Amino acid sequence: MGELAGNKHVKYILSVEKKKDSFESVVMEHLRLNGAYWGLATLDLLENLTPLNGAYWGLTILDLLGKLGSADSNEVVSWILQCQHESHLADCAGGFGGNIRRFLYLPYTLIAAQTSALFDKLDFLDINKVTDYILWNKGAVRNEDGSFSGDVWGEVYSRFSHFAICCFAILKQLDSINVENAVRYIVSCKTMDSGFGCIP
Repeated sequence: MGELAGNKHVKYILSVEKKKDSFESVVMEHLRLNGAYWGLATLDLLENLTPLNGAYWGLTILDLLGKLGSADSNEVVSWILQCQHESHLADCAGGFGGNIRRFLYLPYTLIAAQTSALFDKLDFLDINKVTDYILWNKGAVRNEDGSFSGDVWGEVYSRFSHFAICCFAILKQLDSINVENAVRYIVSCKTMDSGFGCIP
């Protein structure tokens, strides 16, 4: 099959960030945090990839991007922090939107934590504020039955449990929740074919 064209992947990912005025960028503006994470995680994977034959394909991502821990990482994390909600719903401040001034959503909160962890910049986050947001139980995120909702509208979905638990694990805050209760809820979503559904 040949070798992975890593250089082309890197150039493509880096070019996407420069096209902020394109139609595609404008219509996807509300979930830019997702795109940033996917692109940066891909660059990280490409940087560390070794083909099966054991030979590197000659790509030095550091020449194209700079180290993930460089000033570029500070710029990305600074932008991520601008996506964090401070007060418009004061009781649930601490979560993140998909971009600056976008609605608060649990999946984006996980992506903010993942991207910060990718750069080894978790100390930039106010971990207590993020934890408090996920634990806020007035119908927004954590529910008494061990489930989690994605936002203030209260939709329950098993993937939100995944997002919340992963976020707690990344932030080293798993002891903030009743893990048994969360697991019990996930198990209740098991279906007759041994898969798992969105809800029990």
